Parts: sequence; structure tokens; C-alpha cells
Amino acid sequence: MTALNARRLPGIWVVRTHTEPHQFISAVSEQLRQASGGFPVARARSMDEVVVNSTARQSFNMLLLSIFGASALVLASIGIYGLMAYSVQQRTQEMGIRMALGADRSRIRKLVVWQGMQLTIAGVIVGVCAAFGLTRLIASFLFGVQPWDPIVFVTVPVILVAVALLAVWLPATRASGLDPIEALRVE
Repeated sequence: MTALNARRLPGIWVVRTHTEPHQFISAVSEQLRQASGGFPVARARSMDEVVVNSTARQSFNMLLLSIFGASALVLASIGIYGLMAYSVQQRTQEMGIRMALGADRSRIRKLVVWQGMQLTIAGVIVGVCAAFGLTRLIASFLFGVQPWDPIVFVTVPVILVAVALLAVWLPATRASGLDPIEALRVE
């Protein structure tokens, strides 16, 4: 066993290897059994297995929170899309009148996108201000992330604005593709 370094801890033996630890399990277990007078050796594990087992609950909780966060983002984008599609449908005659009076399609698209993004920008500003205000409260619940982490405070609003822009862009494109005569006939 020249490639092994062993150290005795209370009730635990820690063996360091320079190669794959699983190839030494049977040899180390046999040596420990002989040294202890035939007592059985508990299950041998690598340090990677010990770390994975000790952090399994936190990893599961993080996965669960990530799934809930992604679900919330999807539901929010569906809600924004539905609200904007309904708004465009309700304003079909207005869009038809604007187009009949000379508004080009890009101007109609910009109008719908701007109106939808105003709400998004207001929501992001309120959310970031609330997050800054609540950092003291949630600081004790954070692990591995600082309460004032600039990456989080930049990427989350950017992602939310991008999702909202996509959700607003689709109804805006539909509004800009309206035929003015057909839009004026709709009651």
C-alpha cells in the first residue's frame, strides 16, 4: 500500500489515494478487518460520495426552486402574451383607423411594443427596488451568494425584460399585419 496515506479519526478511517479510490476498497477493508480482530468494516465511500450525500438535500431544494422559478417565468410570459393579445384584439378598429390614415406597419408595431414594455419596465423597477430593500431580510437565507450580488441584480431584470419583449412582440407583429379594411369591419 505505498500509494495510500491512512489517518485514524474517532470511529472513522480516512485513506488518501493518488489514483481512483474504488480500486483500493477491498484491500483497505481487508486490512482494517485484520487489524480490528475480525470486526466487520462499514461501507467504504469515496469523499465525492460523502460530499454528494451531505449536500443532497440542498441540491434537491435548489432544483425544486429552479423548477418553480422557471414555471413562474413561463406563466408570467403567457400572462403578458395573453394580456397584450387581448389588448390588440380590443383595439383592432383603432389600429385599422391608424393604418387607413397613413400609419405604417412598423409604427403600429412600435406602438404596441412600447405600450406593453412600459408596464414591464415599471414592474422591473419596482421589483429591483423591493429586492434591494429586502436584502437585509433574506441575507440569512442565502448560501454562496452575497445579498448585493451584481450578477443577480443585472441578469434577472434582463431575462425578465427579454421574456416580456418576446411576449409583447408576437401580438405587436399580428397588429401590424392587420388589413385596414378588415379591421374597420370588425365590431
